[in-house]
Amino acid sequence: MHWPDHAYTPGKNDRHPEDFFDEIKSSVSTGMTAIEISQSRAYLFGFELFDQGFYWEAHEVWEPVWLALPDSTQEKFFVQALIQTSNAYLKLRMEKPKAALRLCGIAREILCKCQNQKVMGCEKEAVLSAIDHVECNIKLPL
Repeated sequence: MHWPDHAYTPGKNDRHPEDFFDEIKSSVSTGMTAIEISQSRAYLFGFELFDQGFYWEAHEVWEPVWLALPDSTQEKFFVQALIQTSNAYLKLRMEKPKAALRLCGIAREILCKCQNQKVMGCEKEAVLSAIDHVECNIKLPL
């Protein structure tokens, strides 16, 4: 998988070609176990993208991961929280502090549905710390 040449920010730069992430997204499919999905290229590459500030792109590759997981499982809730956290970072970059704050609240609520401290190889606390980081960097108008 090759890296995108820029982090897409809606309204600020060009979106990647529609098929740019097809290869990585194809590493997950319905019927895979949560363990298999947690070892998939899409799931793991999402973290790499997120850690490098590619928030829209992380969401893009985590979406098929979320869709492949069984409904109402802590794994599905966890990936949904990752996606919302990534969206919060993107809204912060887009200078939409209220939207970022709302997404942080949604991500926290979803994460509360995960009973285990470690889900799909990731510490729940790491996601909560990422949410805290967004909230600490939000500057709402007075």
